[in-house]
Amino acid sequence: MTQFTYTARASNGDLTSATIEAPNRDEVIRRLKQQRLTVVKIDEGSAQKLKRSGAIKMRDIVIFTRQFSTMINAGLPLVQALDILAQQSENPALRDATRQVVSDVESGNTVADALRRQPTAFSDLYVNMVSAGEAGGILDTILMRLAVFMEKNDALVRKVKGAMIYPGVIMSVAAIAITVLLVFVIPTFESMFASANVPLPLPTRVVIGLSRGMKTYWWAISLALGGTVVLIRNCYRASNGKLTIDRLLLKAPVLGDVLRKSSVSRFTRTLGTLMSSGVSILDGLEITAKTSGNRVIQDAIMESRSSIAGGETIAAPLEKSRVFPPMVISMIAVGERTGGLDEMLTKIADFYDEEVDAAVSGLLSLMEPVMIVFLGVVVGGMVIAMYLPIFDMVNAAGA
Repeated sequence: MTQFTYTARASNGDLTSATIEAPNRDEVIRRLKQQRLTVVKIDEGSAQKLKRSGAIKMRDIVIFTRQFSTMINAGLPLVQALDILAQQSENPALRDATRQVVSDVESGNTVADALRRQPTAFSDLYVNMVSAGEAGGILDTILMRLAVFMEKNDALVRKVKGAMIYPGVIMSVAAIAITVLLVFVIPTFESMFASANVPLPLPTRVVIGLSRGMKTYWWAISLALGGTVVLIRNCYRASNGKLTIDRLLLKAPVLGDVLRKSSVSRFTRTLGTLMSSGVSILDGLEITAKTSGNRVIQDAIMESRSSIAGGETIAAPLEKSRVFPPMVISMIAVGERTGGLDEMLTKIADFYDEEVDAAVSGLLSLMEPVMIVFLGVVVGGMVIAMYLPIFDMVNAAGA
Protein backbone atom coordinates (compact mmCIF):
# COMPACT_ATOMS: atom_id res chain seq x y z
CA MET A 1 0.00 0.00 0.00
CA THR A 2 1.17 3.50 -0.87
CA GLN A 3 0.25 6.71 0.90
CA PHE A 4 -1.31 9.46 -1.26
CA THR A 5 -2.15 13.05 -0.38
CA TYR A 6 -5.12 14.39 -2.31
CA THR A 7 -6.95 17.68 -2.77
CA ALA A 8 -10.59 17.38 -3.88
CA ARG A 9 -13.59 19.69 -4.27
CA ALA A 10 -16.91 18.84 -2.68
CA SER A 11 -20.29 19.50 -4.34
CA ASN A 12 -20.64 22.79 -2.42
CA GLY A 13 -17.29 24.00 -3.78
CA ASP A 14 -15.21 23.51 -0.60
CA LEU A 15 -11.69 22.14 -0.99
CA THR A 16 -10.73 19.10 1.08
CA SER A 17 -7.20 17.81 1.60
CA ALA A 18 -6.31 14.53 3.31
CA THR A 19 -4.07 11.47 3.17
CA ILE A 20 -5.22 8.03 2.06
CA GLU A 21 -3.57 4.62 1.60
CA ALA A 22 -4.23 2.78 -1.65
CA PRO A 23 -2.43 0.43 -4.04
CA ASN A 24 -2.34 3.02 -6.85
CA ARG A 25 -3.62 6.42 -8.05
CA ASP A 26 -6.58 4.91 -9.95
CA GLU A 27 -7.91 3.39 -6.72
CA VAL A 28 -7.66 6.81 -5.00
CA ILE A 29 -9.65 8.42 -7.82
CA ARG A 30 -12.26 5.66 -7.64
CA ARG A 31 -12.74 6.11 -3.88
CA LEU A 32 -13.02 9.89 -4.19
CA LYS A 33 -15.64 9.58 -6.91
CA GLN A 34 -17.64 7.27 -4.64
CA GLN A 35 -17.61 10.10 -2.07
CA ARG A 36 -18.88 12.54 -4.76
CA LEU A 37 -15.60 14.48 -4.69
CA THR A 38 -13.95 16.06 -7.72
CA VAL A 39 -10.22 15.39 -7.83
CA VAL A 40 -8.04 18.49 -7.97
CA LYS A 41 -4.62 17.03 -7.19
CA ILE A 42 -3.13 13.71 -6.08
CA ASP A 43 0.44 13.36 -4.86
CA GLU A 44 2.29 10.30 -3.69
CA GLY A 45 2.87 10.50 0.07
CA SER A 46 5.89 12.42 1.28
CA ALA A 47 7.16 9.44 3.25
CA GLN A 48 7.73 7.42 0.06
CA LYS A 49 9.25 10.40 -1.75
CA LEU A 50 11.60 11.24 1.08
CA LYS A 51 12.63 7.61 1.42
CA ARG A 52 13.70 7.52 -2.21
CA SER A 53 15.28 10.96 -2.14
CA GLY A 54 17.42 10.37 0.93
CA ALA A 55 17.87 11.88 4.36
CA ILE A 56 17.55 15.53 5.32
CA LYS A 57 20.40 16.87 7.43
CA MET A 58 19.92 19.41 10.17
CA ARG A 59 22.14 21.84 8.27
CA ASP A 60 19.72 21.74 5.31
CA ILE A 61 16.78 22.60 7.57
CA VAL A 62 18.72 25.47 9.20
CA ILE A 63 19.56 27.01 5.81
CA PHE A 64 15.96 26.54 4.66
CA THR A 65 14.66 28.24 7.83
CA ARG A 66 17.03 31.21 7.64
CA GLN A 67 16.21 31.84 3.97
CA PHE A 68 12.48 31.48 4.64
CA SER A 69 12.71 34.02 7.48
CA THR A 70 14.61 36.50 5.30
CA MET A 71 12.08 36.23 2.48
CA ILE A 72 9.09 36.70 4.79
CA ASN A 73 10.80 39.69 6.43
CA ALA A 74 11.38 41.17 2.98
CA GLY A 75 7.64 41.02 2.26
CA LEU A 76 7.47 38.08 -0.16
CA PRO A 77 4.18 36.13 -0.16
CA LEU A 78 4.34 32.75 1.60
CA VAL A 79 3.71 30.66 -1.51
CA GLN A 80 6.28 32.55 -3.57
CA ALA A 81 8.89 32.25 -0.82
CA LEU A 82 8.29 28.51 -0.45
CA ASP A 83 8.37 28.02 -4.22
CA ILE A 84 11.76 29.75 -4.42
CA LEU A 85 13.08 27.59 -1.57
CA ALA A 86 11.87 24.44 -3.34
CA GLN A 87 13.71 25.45 -6.51
CA GLN A 88 16.93 26.40 -4.71
CA SER A 89 17.16 23.44 -2.34
CA GLU A 90 20.12 21.16 -3.10
CA ASN A 91 18.70 18.30 -1.04
CA PRO A 92 16.24 16.21 -3.12
CA ALA A 93 14.26 15.08 -0.08
CA LEU A 94 13.84 18.62 1.25
CA ARG A 95 12.97 19.84 -2.24
CA ASP A 96 10.18 17.25 -2.53
CA ALA A 97 8.88 18.09 0.95
CA THR A 98 8.88 21.83 0.21
CA ARG A 99 7.00 21.32 -3.06
CA GLN A 100 4.36 19.37 -1.17
CA VAL A 101 4.14 22.20 1.38
CA VAL A 102 3.63 24.68 -1.48
CA SER A 103 0.84 22.51 -2.85
CA ASP A 104 -0.89 22.28 0.53
CA VAL A 105 -0.61 26.03 1.19
CA GLU A 106 -2.04 26.78 -2.26
CA SER A 107 -4.96 24.50 -1.35
CA GLY A 108 -5.83 26.72 1.59
CA ASN A 109 -3.90 25.13 4.44
CA THR A 110 -1.81 27.13 6.88
CA VAL A 111 1.98 26.80 6.69
CA ALA A 112 2.00 24.93 10.01
CA ASP A 113 -0.60 22.41 8.79
CA ALA A 114 1.34 21.92 5.57
CA LEU A 115 4.59 21.37 7.47
CA ARG A 116 2.86 18.92 9.81
CA ARG A 117 2.21 16.66 6.82
CA GLN A 118 5.97 16.34 6.27
CA PRO A 119 7.06 14.73 9.58
CA THR A 120 10.26 13.35 8.07
CA ALA A 121 11.46 16.87 7.36
CA PHE A 122 9.84 19.04 10.05
CA SER A 123 9.58 18.06 13.71
CA ASP A 124 6.68 18.73 16.11
CA LEU A 125 8.76 21.48 17.68
CA TYR A 126 9.23 23.14 14.29
CA VAL A 127 5.55 22.91 13.40
CA ASN A 128 4.32 24.25 16.75
CA MET A 129 6.67 27.23 16.65
CA VAL A 130 5.59 28.07 13.10
CA SER A 131 1.97 27.79 14.20
CA ALA A 132 2.64 30.21 17.07
CA GLY A 133 4.42 32.56 14.66
CA GLU A 134 1.50 32.54 12.23
CA ALA A 135 -1.00 33.18 15.00
CA GLY A 136 1.03 36.09 16.38
CA GLY A 137 1.96 37.58 13.01
CA ILE A 138 5.69 37.21 13.72
CA LEU A 139 6.52 34.26 11.50
CA ASP A 140 9.82 35.77 10.29
CA THR A 141 11.01 36.33 13.88
CA ILE A 142 10.00 32.82 14.93
CA LEU A 143 11.77 31.28 11.93
CA MET A 144 15.00 33.11 12.75
CA ARG A 145 14.69 32.01 16.38
CA LEU A 146 14.14 28.45 15.14
CA ALA A 147 17.30 28.59 13.01
CA VAL A 148 19.40 29.79 15.96
CA PHE A 149 17.90 27.10 18.19
CA MET A 150 18.60 24.31 15.69
CA GLU A 151 22.18 25.46 15.15
CA LYS A 152 22.89 25.41 18.88
CA ASN A 153 21.11 22.09 19.35
CA ASP A 154 23.02 20.58 16.43
CA ALA A 155 26.31 21.83 17.89
CA LEU A 156 25.42 20.19 21.21
CA VAL A 157 24.63 16.87 19.54
CA ARG A 158 27.90 16.98 17.59
CA LYS A 159 29.85 17.60 20.80
CA VAL A 160 28.37 14.53 22.48
CA LYS A 161 28.83 12.39 19.37
CA GLY A 162 32.40 13.64 19.06
CA ALA A 163 33.10 12.44 22.59
CA MET A 164 31.93 8.97 21.54
CA ILE A 165 33.92 8.80 18.32
CA TYR A 166 37.39 8.70 19.90
CA PRO A 167 36.85 5.67 22.18
CA GLY A 168 34.87 3.99 19.41
CA VAL A 169 37.75 4.34 16.95
CA ILE A 170 40.31 3.15 19.51
CA MET A 171 38.22 0.11 20.42
CA SER A 172 37.72 -0.72 16.74
CA VAL A 173 41.47 -0.51 16.09
CA ALA A 174 42.11 -2.67 19.15
CA ALA A 175 39.59 -5.30 17.99
CA ILE A 176 41.15 -5.41 14.50
CA ALA A 177 44.68 -5.68 15.91
CA ILE A 178 43.72 -8.48 18.32
CA THR A 179 41.88 -10.37 15.57
CA VAL A 180 44.86 -10.13 13.19
CA LEU A 181 47.25 -11.32 15.90
CA LEU A 182 45.06 -14.26 16.92
CA VAL A 183 44.16 -15.40 13.39
CA PHE A 184 47.35 -14.79 11.42
CA VAL A 185 50.34 -14.15 13.70
CA ILE A 186 49.86 -16.51 16.64
CA PRO A 187 49.44 -19.66 14.45
CA THR A 188 52.88 -18.97 12.91
CA PHE A 189 54.47 -18.89 16.36
CA GLU A 190 52.53 -22.02 17.34
CA SER A 191 53.95 -23.94 14.37
CA MET A 192 57.46 -22.79 15.22
CA PHE A 193 57.11 -23.85 18.86
CA ALA A 194 55.67 -27.21 17.85
CA SER A 195 58.62 -27.94 15.55
CA ALA A 196 61.07 -26.90 18.28
CA ASN A 197 59.25 -29.09 20.82
CA VAL A 198 59.80 -26.66 23.70
CA PRO A 199 57.65 -26.42 26.85
CA LEU A 200 55.34 -23.43 26.72
CA PRO A 201 54.70 -21.11 29.70
CA LEU A 202 51.13 -20.52 30.84
CA PRO A 203 50.65 -17.07 29.17
CA THR A 204 51.73 -18.53 25.83
CA ARG A 205 49.36 -21.50 26.17
CA VAL A 206 46.48 -19.15 27.00
CA VAL A 207 47.10 -16.98 23.92
CA ILE A 208 47.46 -20.05 21.66
CA GLY A 209 44.20 -21.41 23.10
CA LEU A 210 42.45 -18.12 22.28
CA SER A 211 43.84 -18.28 18.75
CA ARG A 212 42.60 -21.82 18.23
CA GLY A 213 39.21 -20.94 19.64
CA MET A 214 38.81 -17.93 17.35
CA LYS A 215 39.85 -19.91 14.25
CA THR A 216 37.59 -22.84 15.13
CA TYR A 217 34.55 -21.10 16.55
CA TRP A 218 34.62 -17.80 14.62
CA TRP A 219 31.07 -18.45 13.46
CA ALA A 220 29.83 -18.88 17.04
CA ILE A 221 31.62 -15.70 18.13
CA SER A 222 30.05 -13.78 15.22
CA LEU A 223 26.59 -15.13 16.06
CA ALA A 224 27.05 -14.24 19.72
CA LEU A 225 28.12 -10.67 18.89
CA GLY A 226 25.28 -10.25 16.40
CA GLY A 227 22.79 -11.70 18.86
CA THR A 228 24.01 -9.35 21.58
CA VAL A 229 23.55 -6.34 19.29
CA VAL A 230 20.04 -7.46 18.31
CA LEU A 231 19.15 -8.17 21.95
CA ILE A 232 20.29 -4.73 23.09
CA ARG A 233 18.46 -3.08 20.19
CA ASN A 234 15.21 -4.92 20.93
CA CYS A 235 15.58 -4.20 24.62
CA TYR A 236 16.08 -0.52 23.89
CA ARG A 237 12.96 -0.45 21.74
CA ALA A 238 10.89 -1.90 24.59
CA SER A 239 9.53 0.65 27.03
CA ASN A 240 10.98 -0.83 30.22
CA GLY A 241 14.22 -1.83 28.52
CA LYS A 242 14.82 1.69 27.23
CA LEU A 243 14.13 3.10 30.69
CA THR A 244 16.64 0.70 32.29
CA ILE A 245 19.38 1.35 29.71
CA ASP A 246 18.92 5.13 29.85
CA ARG A 247 19.04 5.06 33.65
CA LEU A 248 22.28 3.04 33.56
CA LEU A 249 23.80 5.44 31.02
CA LEU A 250 23.04 8.43 33.26
CA LYS A 251 24.71 6.64 36.19
CA ALA A 252 27.82 5.69 34.19
CA PRO A 253 31.01 7.39 35.43
CA VAL A 254 32.13 10.41 33.37
CA LEU A 255 29.92 9.48 30.37
CA GLY A 256 26.79 9.84 32.51
CA ASP A 257 27.86 13.36 33.46
CA VAL A 258 28.17 14.30 29.77
CA LEU A 259 24.77 12.82 28.93
CA ARG A 260 23.08 14.43 31.92
CA LYS A 261 24.44 17.91 31.16
CA SER A 262 23.61 17.64 27.46
CA SER A 263 20.06 16.51 28.34
CA VAL A 264 19.62 19.47 30.71
CA SER A 265 20.89 21.85 28.04
CA ARG A 266 18.58 20.43 25.38
CA PHE A 267 15.57 20.43 27.72
CA THR A 268 16.00 24.01 28.90
CA ARG A 269 16.81 25.43 25.47
CA THR A 270 13.93 23.64 23.76
CA LEU A 271 11.35 24.61 26.37
CA GLY A 272 12.68 28.17 26.63
CA THR A 273 12.55 28.63 22.85
CA LEU A 274 9.01 27.26 22.64
CA MET A 275 7.71 29.42 25.49
CA SER A 276 9.35 32.60 24.20
CA SER A 277 7.73 31.91 20.81
CA GLY A 278 4.23 31.81 22.27
CA VAL A 279 3.71 28.06 22.62
CA SER A 280 1.83 27.16 25.81
CA ILE A 281 3.87 25.56 28.57
CA LEU A 282 1.78 22.36 28.47
CA ASP A 283 2.35 21.90 24.73
CA GLY A 284 5.98 22.95 25.17
CA LEU A 285 6.62 20.33 27.85
CA GLU A 286 5.01 17.61 25.74
CA ILE A 287 7.13 18.49 22.71
CA THR A 288 10.27 18.80 24.84
CA ALA A 289 9.67 15.38 26.37
CA LYS A 290 9.46 13.78 22.92
CA THR A 291 12.76 15.35 21.85
CA SER A 292 14.67 14.68 25.09
CA GLY A 293 16.38 11.55 23.77
CA ASN A 294 16.41 9.89 27.21
CA ARG A 295 13.50 8.00 28.76
CA VAL A 296 14.38 9.05 32.33
CA ILE A 297 14.39 12.72 31.31
CA GLN A 298 11.19 12.22 29.30
CA ASP A 299 9.32 10.72 32.26
CA ALA A 300 10.46 13.55 34.54
CA ILE A 301 9.26 16.17 32.04
CA MET A 302 5.89 14.49 31.58
CA GLU A 303 5.43 14.36 35.37
CA SER A 304 6.11 18.10 35.42
CA ARG A 305 3.46 18.57 32.73
CA SER A 306 0.93 16.66 34.83
CA SER A 307 1.91 18.77 37.83
CA ILE A 308 1.30 22.02 35.96
CA ALA A 309 -2.00 20.73 34.57
CA GLY A 310 -3.02 20.13 38.19
CA GLY A 311 -2.16 23.68 39.18
CA GLU A 312 1.22 22.96 40.76
CA THR A 313 4.76 24.05 39.85
CA ILE A 314 7.13 22.59 37.28
CA ALA A 315 10.12 22.51 39.63
CA ALA A 316 8.77 20.04 42.21
CA PRO A 317 8.44 16.96 39.92
CA LEU A 318 11.81 17.72 38.33
CA GLU A 319 13.38 17.71 41.79
CA LYS A 320 11.74 14.38 42.65
CA SER A 321 13.24 12.76 39.54
CA ARG A 322 16.77 13.35 40.91
CA VAL A 323 17.96 13.81 37.34
CA PHE A 324 18.30 17.58 37.24
CA PRO A 325 20.99 19.32 39.34
CA PRO A 326 19.80 21.43 42.31
CA MET A 327 20.99 24.63 40.61
CA VAL A 328 18.70 23.97 37.65
CA ILE A 329 15.73 23.28 39.93
CA SER A 330 16.39 26.50 41.89
CA MET A 331 16.69 28.64 38.76
CA ILE A 332 13.50 27.16 37.28
CA ALA A 333 11.66 27.82 40.55
CA VAL A 334 12.87 31.44 40.52
CA GLY A 335 11.77 31.79 36.89
CA GLU A 336 8.30 30.50 37.75
CA ARG A 337 7.91 32.92 40.64
CA THR A 338 9.13 35.96 38.69
CA GLY A 339 7.23 35.14 35.49
CA GLY A 340 10.44 35.01 33.43
CA LEU A 341 10.72 31.26 33.03
CA ASP A 342 11.59 31.38 29.33
CA GLU A 343 14.52 33.76 29.91
CA MET A 344 15.73 31.71 32.87
CA LEU A 345 15.62 28.50 30.81
CA THR A 346 17.70 30.13 28.08
CA LYS A 347 20.29 31.24 30.65
CA ILE A 348 20.48 27.70 32.04
CA ALA A 349 20.94 26.32 28.50
CA ASP A 350 23.79 28.75 27.77
CA PHE A 351 25.50 27.80 31.03
CA TYR A 352 25.16 24.07 30.41
CA ASP A 353 26.46 24.38 26.87
CA GLU A 354 29.75 25.44 28.43
CA GLU A 355 29.42 22.66 30.99
CA VAL A 356 29.04 20.12 28.20
CA ASP A 357 32.24 21.42 26.60
CA ALA A 358 34.09 20.96 29.90
CA ALA A 359 32.56 17.50 30.45
CA VAL A 360 33.49 16.35 26.94
CA SER A 361 37.06 17.60 27.41
CA GLY A 362 37.23 15.75 30.73
CA LEU A 363 35.90 12.57 29.14
CA LEU A 364 38.44 12.71 26.31
CA SER A 365 41.34 13.48 28.65
CA LEU A 366 40.37 10.47 30.77
CA MET A 367 39.69 8.10 27.89
CA GLU A 368 43.02 8.72 26.15
CA PRO A 369 45.32 7.24 28.83
CA VAL A 370 42.80 4.48 29.59
CA MET A 371 42.73 3.41 25.94
CA ILE A 372 46.52 3.58 25.63
CA VAL A 373 46.93 1.40 28.72
CA PHE A 374 44.29 -1.01 27.43
CA LEU A 375 46.01 -1.38 24.06
CA GLY A 376 49.39 -1.74 25.72
CA VAL A 377 48.25 -4.41 28.14
CA VAL A 378 46.23 -6.49 25.67
CA VAL A 379 48.30 -6.26 22.48
CA GLY A 380 51.63 -5.93 24.28
CA GLY A 381 50.73 -8.81 26.60
CA MET A 382 49.99 -11.08 23.63
CA VAL A 383 53.29 -10.19 21.97
CA ILE A 384 55.26 -10.80 25.17
CA ALA A 385 53.48 -14.13 25.70
CA MET A 386 54.66 -15.25 22.26
CA TYR A 387 58.25 -14.20 22.91
CA LEU A 388 58.60 -15.92 26.30
CA PRO A 389 59.33 -19.36 24.76
CA ILE A 390 61.83 -17.75 22.39
CA PHE A 391 63.71 -16.29 25.36
CA ASP A 392 63.73 -19.74 26.98
CA MET A 393 65.08 -21.24 23.74
CA VAL A 394 67.85 -18.62 23.55
CA ASN A 395 68.80 -19.16 27.18
CA ALA A 396 68.88 -22.94 26.70
CA ALA A 397 71.04 -22.60 23.60
CA GLY A 398 73.45 -20.26 25.45
CA ALA A 399 73.78 -22.69 28.31
